[in-house]
Amino acid sequence: MNFLKDEAGQGAAEYILLFGGVIVIAIAALVIYRSYFGKTAPVNSTNDIKNVRTSANR
Repeated sequence: MNFLKDEAGQGAAEYILLFGGVIVIAIAALVIYRSYFGKTAPVNSTNDIKNVRTSANR
């Protein structure tokens, strides 16, 4: 009955769940912001930076 009390693999399982959650969040962010990564995106980063700077200075 010692194998029921053995918790040696518990830490590894928790790390796997943690990294799995981080990977899922990263993939979700890539799907949401995929227009920024595409070559045909109508997004201009220079204009975005200017807009952020002007709105932050108000």
